[in-house]
Amino acid sequence: MLILKEYSHEELDETDLLILDKLQSDARISNSALSEQVNLSETPCWRRWKKLEEDGFIEQYRTILDRRKMGFGVVVFIQISFAGHDVELTDRFEELVCEYDWIQMCHCVTGSNDYLLQLIARDMDEFSQHITQIRRIPGVNAIQSHISVKEIKNSSKLAIKR
Repeated sequence: MLILKEYSHEELDETDLLILDKLQSDARISNSALSEQVNLSETPCWRRWKKLEEDGFIEQYRTILDRRKMGFGVVVFIQISFAGHDVELTDRFEELVCEYDWIQMCHCVTGSNDYLLQLIARDMDEFSQHITQIRRIPGVNAIQSHISVKEIKNSSKLAIKR
């Protein structure tokens, strides 16, 4: 049986937090440049970096593409309500949502709706197709869409307090 250790923010020292903060801003930074920025020599910096990866603080490295340059001009936030809370229906909904790459985010939420989704589309015709697919998922009772007219901020960077 694999037991994962639970960590708290307090188990990280100032240097670990600084390393994480720098990596959030530039995951392609060299160990040499990072070690200079966090005032460590290269070997201890590399060891800390690898330990942060091994301990799960760093989940992955990825490239962020410009959605507009890639042709996705429409961003929509959708609130989904279910008629009831049948576990089989909500589980199936969550499985389907994970299969659609045009759904960028899905959260189960409190309040008058059950889920909040963020999706992208190339245009309104494609958005209409996506909504039709969502509407056909068993259990979906109501959909309320909010089309973004202007993106003010889009970040996955965590606010690291040191």
